[in-house]
Amino acid sequence: MSVNKLKSVAGIQIPDSAISSQATELLLEHGTEFIYNHSLRVFLFASLNGKRNGLWYDAELLYVSSIFHDLGLTSHYSSPDKRFEVDGANAARDFLKSHGLAKESIQLVWDTIALHTTIGIAEHKEPEVALMYSGVGLDVMGEGYENLSNSNREEIISAFPRNDFKKNIIPTFFSGFEHKTETTFGNIKADVCAYMIPNFHRKNFCDCILHSPWSE
Repeated sequence: MSVNKLKSVAGIQIPDSAISSQATELLLEHGTEFIYNHSLRVFLFASLNGKRNGLWYDAELLYVSSIFHDLGLTSHYSSPDKRFEVDGANAARDFLKSHGLAKESIQLVWDTIALHTTIGIAEHKEPEVALMYSGVGLDVMGEGYENLSNSNREEIISAFPRNDFKKNIIPTFFSGFEHKTETTFGNIKADVCAYMIPNFHRKNFCDCILHSPWSE
């Protein structure tokens, strides 16, 4: 798999700094073309949402966050017991520490990745966190699709094809945490387990309360 060398898509500049390029190389090395295309679309959709809403954001940090946001699904970065979002966030943190970025910037990237599937919270945080959430929502579920112009949509899909995304994204998600389905407790990825595993039994919050060790 080779990197797409486009410098601008749909009026959005694709960062090409040393940090951005090295992050992309890690995705190309450890990810798949499917995840790569998804990650670049997420960056572009997030950036377009930021532009449309007049938000200031750090494009390089948003780009690195986009590149790492699903790397926790890959065998190289996947832990045996953490949510894949946290695995990706931890990988990005280690990567950015090696480049000497400020602590605040590293924490922002960590939050942006770790919270990208957290409905009801991510959209109320810093612009980078909110935009990442919006970019993922647009690519995965079509949230805000009506705000995307035909020309922008066609240019982005031409550069980074969807490749039967609807058919392939659920199994791609599942492959990243089928060895640790307990990490989906309390989050939307439990829906993926229920879809992929016949008779999947979800851990239930109310059961946790009622079967706690308290005597009363």
